[in-house]
Amino acid sequence: MSATAKKSSQTRKTLQLVLIAVAALVLAGNFVVKSLGDDVAPAEGAQGSALAALDTLKVQDAAPEDGYDRESDFGSAWQDVDDNGCDTRNDMLQRDLDDFVLTEGDSCEVASGTLDDPYTGETIEFERGENSGDVQIDHVVALMNAWTTGAAEWDKDKRVSIANDPLNLVASDGPANMGKGAKDASEWLPENQAYRCEYVARQIAVKAKYELWVTPAEHAAMEDVLTSCPAETLPAS
Repeated sequence: MSATAKKSSQTRKTLQLVLIAVAALVLAGNFVVKSLGDDVAPAEGAQGSALAALDTLKVQDAAPEDGYDRESDFGSAWQDVDDNGCDTRNDMLQRDLDDFVLTEGDSCEVASGTLDDPYTGETIEFERGENSGDVQIDHVVALMNAWTTGAAEWDKDKRVSIANDPLNLVASDGPANMGKGAKDASEWLPENQAYRCEYVARQIAVKAKYELWVTPAEHAAMEDVLTSCPAETLPAS
């Protein structure tokens, strides 16, 4: 064998050894990464965060829906529970709509305004009239959900309170609200992913305030959302 051929053979063998070593390192690295991944603990929320508050909620299966009646159990919609002269729907429209205009001669009724809808991410032009339902006021923790996670045992006054509490209310796209219905976080989340952390945090704030529980599936869904935003804080109102 010539010197040139021998040198070429040695080069190929050296290259093969290098490739084998690299492959071994890659496999070892993947094994280490997988092992570390298996041992990584779930995200923990800082004090005051929604994730930390979630861990304080009782977890148990939903109670039966038997006996639920929206109006007889939670009062008619909408009431003036804060005695400011305006019903809750108009209070929420004034809070959540931009550039709202009141009906002439009325200090409460919202005639028009613009909603930056949190559920869809779309902009909705609200105008009172036949299309008023384009913007609805959603109970973030649906009243049926509240009923099956503790509210069935409350007195009427407490139920009326959660039904009109600004913490549990948000102006939203009408069709999105109707699609949500009484679903919890394991069954429905806003289409607008940028709002999901805030949405779940608000649900947790309501459940913590009123000492409602969450189902195992609901807890898992909420935790899954909040692991991407462990510092998300609880809203106060």
